[in-house]
Amino acid sequence: MPSIGYRIARAEDAPAIADIYAPYVRDTIISFETDAPDASEIQGRMARIGAQYPWLVATSDGRVTGYAYACEHRARLAYRWSVDVAVYLPAAEHGKGIGRALYTRLFRLLREQGYVNAFAGITLPNEASVGVHEKMGFVPIGIYRRVGFKVGAWHDVGWWQLVLREPPPDPPDPIAFERLDPRVISAIVS
Repeated sequence: MPSIGYRIARAEDAPAIADIYAPYVRDTIISFETDAPDASEIQGRMARIGAQYPWLVATSDGRVTGYAYACEHRARLAYRWSVDVAVYLPAAEHGKGIGRALYTRLFRLLREQGYVNAFAGITLPNEASVGVHEKMGFVPIGIYRRVGFKVGAWHDVGWWQLVLREPPPDPPDPIAFERLDPRVISAIVS
């Protein structure tokens, strides 16, 4: 069995990430996007997100086998200690612990940055995603009923929350990912 490596995503990973994500957009209700973004769009998203938030990939034999990232939870400034998170793997990689390993590294980085909460929105039903998130410590906090229309039907989205750390009484702003000590990043991601 090939070994799995983990690292920070790079611009040249965008085509592989686009390939992993496309079936979720095209063939499922899991993503509410209706047109799969191409590599150029993914690269742009990575650039926009990557300065503030981590974007990680799993690799095997030089091939990207999954990715996870965090992004802004909401635009209002008082939300700045919270993030939304997602993890995606090709179907052939499910059940191998790659998603859990990506999330474990992602959450450690987010804690180092000073984030307090992580949220995950899951289109329902999706027992596999619910199971992964709950095994990682997420708890259900609510459901947006019939919030998205895709594949000819209305769908619910459940929301799960993970407390990354206890909220401090007077928190400093989170550290931008690009300003996090590279030694800390290396120690967590490797």
